[in-house]
Amino acid sequence: MASRSDRLLVGLSTGSLRVYRVNEVVDDAAAHNDPATEDHRPSSSSKPNAVDLMREEERFSKHKVEQLAIVKEAELLVSLSNGVVSIHDLKTYQLQETLLKTKGATAFAVTSNIVKDASTDVPSIVSRLAVAVKRRVILWSWHDSELQSDTSELTLVTGVKTLTWATGTKLIAGLTSTYVLVNVETSAVTDIIGPGSIGGAPGQDGGRFGGVGVSTISYMGLGGVAPKPLATHLGQGEMLLAKDINTLFIDTEGQSLGRRQIPWAVAPEAIGYSYPYLLALQATRGTLEVRNPETLTLLQTISLPNASQLHIPQPYISLAHAGKGFLVLSDRCIWRMGALGYDSQINALVDRSRLDEAISLLNMLEDALLTDKEGRLREIKILKAQSLFDLRRYRESLDLFTEVSAPPQRVIQLFPPIIAGHTSSHPNTSDCVKGAEGSTGEDKTDSVKRENSGMNEQPKMDEKTSEDFGSSRRSTDDSRTASDDAATSSLAASQPSDARPMLEGKDLKAATAELRPFLVSARTRLQRYLNPDGTLKDAQARSDTAASSVQEAQELLLAHVPASAEERRQQLVETARLVDTTLFRAYMFASPSLAGPLFRLDNFCDPDVVKEKLIETGRYNDLVDFLYGKGLHQQALELLERFGKQEQRDEKASQMAGPQRTVAYLQNLPAEKIDLILRFVSWPLDENPELGMEVFLADSERAETLPRQRVLDFLEKKDRALAVRYLKHIIQELDDRTASFHQRLAEDYIQGLKQQGGVSSRSAPPGWKEDALKFLRSSHNYQPYKALQMLSADDPNLYEARAIVLSKMGQHRQALDIYVFKMKDPGKAEDYCNQVQLAEISTATAPKKGQGSTATDLEDKTTSIYHTLLSLYLSPPPPHKPQWGPALSILAKHGARMPASSTLDLIPEVLPIKELESYFRGRIRSANTIVNESRLISSLRSSLAFSEEAKLRLGDGIPGGNGGRNRHVLITEDRVCGVCYKRFGGSAIKVLPK
Repeated sequence: MASRSDRLLVGLSTGSLRVYRVNEVVDDAAAHNDPATEDHRPSSSSKPNAVDLMREEERFSKHKVEQLAIVKEAELLVSLSNGVVSIHDLKTYQLQETLLKTKGATAFAVTSNIVKDASTDVPSIVSRLAVAVKRRVILWSWHDSELQSDTSELTLVTGVKTLTWATGTKLIAGLTSTYVLVNVETSAVTDIIGPGSIGGAPGQDGGRFGGVGVSTISYMGLGGVAPKPLATHLGQGEMLLAKDINTLFIDTEGQSLGRRQIPWAVAPEAIGYSYPYLLALQATRGTLEVRNPETLTLLQTISLPNASQLHIPQPYISLAHAGKGFLVLSDRCIWRMGALGYDSQINALVDRSRLDEAISLLNMLEDALLTDKEGRLREIKILKAQSLFDLRRYRESLDLFTEVSAPPQRVIQLFPPIIAGHTSSHPNTSDCVKGAEGSTGEDKTDSVKRENSGMNEQPKMDEKTSEDFGSSRRSTDDSRTASDDAATSSLAASQPSDARPMLEGKDLKAATAELRPFLVSARTRLQRYLNPDGTLKDAQARSDTAASSVQEAQELLLAHVPASAEERRQQLVETARLVDTTLFRAYMFASPSLAGPLFRLDNFCDPDVVKEKLIETGRYNDLVDFLYGKGLHQQALELLERFGKQEQRDEKASQMAGPQRTVAYLQNLPAEKIDLILRFVSWPLDENPELGMEVFLADSERAETLPRQRVLDFLEKKDRALAVRYLKHIIQELDDRTASFHQRLAEDYIQGLKQQGGVSSRSAPPGWKEDALKFLRSSHNYQPYKALQMLSADDPNLYEARAIVLSKMGQHRQALDIYVFKMKDPGKAEDYCNQVQLAEISTATAPKKGQGSTATDLEDKTTSIYHTLLSLYLSPPPPHKPQWGPALSILAKHGARMPASSTLDLIPEVLPIKELESYFRGRIRSANTIVNESRLISSLRSSLAFSEEAKLRLGDGIPGGNGGRNRHVLITEDRVCGVCYKRFGGSAIKVLPK
């Protein structure tokens, strides 16, 4: 038999050749299952024939046709009859040539491949014919439909029984006792070593009984026949060798793949590969076995009485993945075997709970043959993981869930409520007894019904179209499934969720330990889409594309991801809450110490669940950390206050005793929570003001960004000393220049000076008066006139403060009046004048260019502060008397800084000249100093002018430096100006300095 497109060529035992056309017909069983056509069955006249006889060549051969093959590219038909190979025309079926060299042939094999020429790199189709003649293998070849004149011949150690092409240039030859791999280009022969009757060590030719197998050795006395060596392709460079009940998987190089043997009980008559299944024809039993070539599992057994041959279309006739079926032959019948779509086959395996077979089949099939291959494969792996979980193989189950990124809810619901909460598919503990009693009757009946329906209803992958080309059409009712028992046991192993036993004890701990890595992986995937506040991340913040993000979001959610971003965000947040809450329950159940680190990370745990569990176990410190992370600060602070104020410490909350934990918590709150901070900082300030003030005085960004006005108002009501301390902190350390704060601190200082210790002694720092005077003197942001109104002129404690405020207002005479007459402290009066003088010198404007002026001229034109002090000493207002000693001291130290004319006018005539010696001496020295300074400056300027003149005339003498008058510039005809780019001619030029 041979096939081409819809034509089927059949060689008969009479030597005739029949050509049939195969028609595609609708199966009657499929039509009867349709309710719409149940009452409208088609008549026999409208039903097309399965096949039509197109032609019959009665004189095709004089003897029985033993083998047929087509060389499509050369339009040739090759036949084997009476031990001779003949070539016929494929169109007319006329004999073209009889290959006389093949006399005594037992088998042949044909292959066609595309080969590139080594020199021109032009592809061409090369077809090869290999014929087995006793110990010889004779080869013919066609290049682009032209037969090559030269033939090659190889001689092997024993007789050749079968030939199978491994590649376009390598041939598997089944000998009497062994297999060999023949390279037709290099004539290299490689022995294939295999188990049992496959073959022995190199060089063994088998002897008389070398080809006798296990199944025939006991029948030698009754005329038993040695098993035929079989071989077939399996796709992707794999081949299967079979002899007797022994099998060997090899690659195209003849090397063993190390896979286990197929568990055949009886030696097959023929083997083949119809994508993606392995076929074995058991002639002695009259059955056809269908197996998975990867798992070697028997998927189906079909009864075909007297079947003896398999015919599988060659790859160039039917593509390997097209799945167009194959043919089975008996003496008088031909069955055409076919299957429905691959999706239906997958569904049938899943319905029978044969999940491993479904996964293996999906991995073998190409993506184009299935609808959503990746999605189907992922769903089936999830079902397998659930089955493994029910079998208490928790590590394998959770590893598979993680591998396929299973939706977290489907995994979590496998656990009892103690881990999964309301998501659990397990019944409540109180309902366990009821559920067990209620399931003994009706549920059991339903289970049996489902099981029976699954056994009686054949899966779609097992359906076949069997056609008898002699007279009638065979029905599929006689086909049976030998793997029903295995399917039933597999189905029983996978229990429905409502019948799943409750996890407890060691099983629950083991399952929970394996659940935690899965939940951590799910948290990582969720963080790619969600911000800690529950908003979706922007596309720019993720490295993946929008399509991949939607795809992974579908993996995280049970339902389809909606198009709306808000709905998608809500579903992601709900999933994240479920994952984090379950992870918390798992930690608390198995390893409570690991729950704390979870709270310190951004999480979506359910606050009610966590709070209830932590309070139940007495883990209050972890509860505070969790409430802080969730932003439930009021609940956390109330808890801290309750435990912090307890007189008798609780052993479970020993770390929360006292105000320390509350202060540390308040220090970590942002400025937006100022209401909570001011509310709960009150009791720490009452118990330990020094510690409580750390909330506002700590060297941290959060403390510095607190709203200072509100804090100040709060502290003013609490304790004035605390308010002053806070004002000093923000003004002196934080350099806050807000006028209201400065004014407030100045008023607090003045109020303290008035009361002479009116500030609470426990909070008032030492050196209060010095701090107050220093602030009034250094600050420039308070309003002096307001401060002056608070300073009484008759209070001795306020004299110096009043003088400082008057100085700020520029009323130096009134300030000096206080120092001289009220405080009677010439030293402070002189220090005051020194400070004013330094301030005036630093703010004095520099003389304009070309208008020289000296210090003496400046002092003569302006009235000095020392002149004011001197006038108070020498001409005091009544009833005060002149003070000669301090006045002469001022004249001796600072006489040169006062105008001479007005100063001499103040000196009374009764004062002896001798007392003024130090004054005059100072004036003369000051004048001489100014003159000498001007002379020195003039000399230095003359020297500088001379140096610059020399540089201009002679240069600075530095290589590459200023050349002075020796500098020269070469002007050529091609030289242009560097600014306007005009060519230099007779015009004047200007050389820019370097």
